[in-house]
Amino acid sequence: MPGGASTRRFYRATLPGGRSAVAMFFPDASVPDEIVKTSETGRRWPFLEVRELLEARGVHVPRLLGERCEQGLLLMEDLGEDTLANYLKRVPAAREPVYRQAVRDLAQAQQRLAQLPEGSIVAARAFDEELLRWELDHFREYGLEARGLHLDDRQRAAFDAAADHLASSIAQLPRGFVHRDYQSRNLMVRIVDDDAVELVWLDFQDALLGPRCYDLVALLNDSYQVFDAAFIEARLDDFTEAQGLSAPERRALGEEFQLVTVQRKLKDAGRFIYLDVVKHNPSFLGFVESTIDKARGALRQLATQPKHARLLPLLELLSKP
Repeated sequence: MPGGASTRRFYRATLPGGRSAVAMFFPDASVPDEIVKTSETGRRWPFLEVRELLEARGVHVPRLLGERCEQGLLLMEDLGEDTLANYLKRVPAAREPVYRQAVRDLAQAQQRLAQLPEGSIVAARAFDEELLRWELDHFREYGLEARGLHLDDRQRAAFDAAADHLASSIAQLPRGFVHRDYQSRNLMVRIVDDDAVELVWLDFQDALLGPRCYDLVALLNDSYQVFDAAFIEARLDDFTEAQGLSAPERRALGEEFQLVTVQRKLKDAGRFIYLDVVKHNPSFLGFVESTIDKARGALRQLATQPKHARLLPLLELLSKP
């Protein structure tokens, strides 16, 4: 089966009785891996630990049918081919209701996961300033320099100042549960009774603590989808209603959304190029420019505010051909 950007491989298997399942294979489960994270000695794979946590808190996740971690294998429920991205290609009229549901599901999950079990791996990881800053440097290395845009001393200083401001500002936001990649390729559409839709979460093994709007940015500024500003603002209103936020909190959410958009979309663009240059996987290159453009749009709104003036040179840098 088609995979994503990770080292995982997926196979559709037929079980006794004809039932279909999906086998997830990790090529070398004995070696620490950026997806499996087997280096966390003495505990189950984060995928399994986070899956159990989400299931216990009422989030739809694939059923686990079997595990043989020492051989790098998991056997999961087969959810078919309908990622949210694929489903919308078939049923474009469902876009607004299904995204409204995705936002409300996220708000509900954040509430149910506000208190985490003692020792949870989610609570042991966070979008701290160091990680946020590293991701921006990742963009500089691959999104700029690997494409031939080498920064002079003035440009490098401006980039560093903007990156420091973004990382510091986002790291100071209140933290809660973050899926980390809550977007249209990581949500499966399951049709249940009366043709109702359930959204099933995938790819949650990297869950950590971070700002409330991080997953909203991943969903509404998804590199694989295009939404106009009115659609995004309406979904932020849906989130506000679901969380019971006040008018001042809604305004703060909008600013947080723009800050995280810049950081997240630059990280994504750098990652897409990294996958081509280092992993020899060019399949994401077609999304680079549109992803950077989402960052530009957020920067245009932020850079007009005096407190975010350090971001203006970054906008100018990203505007260069």
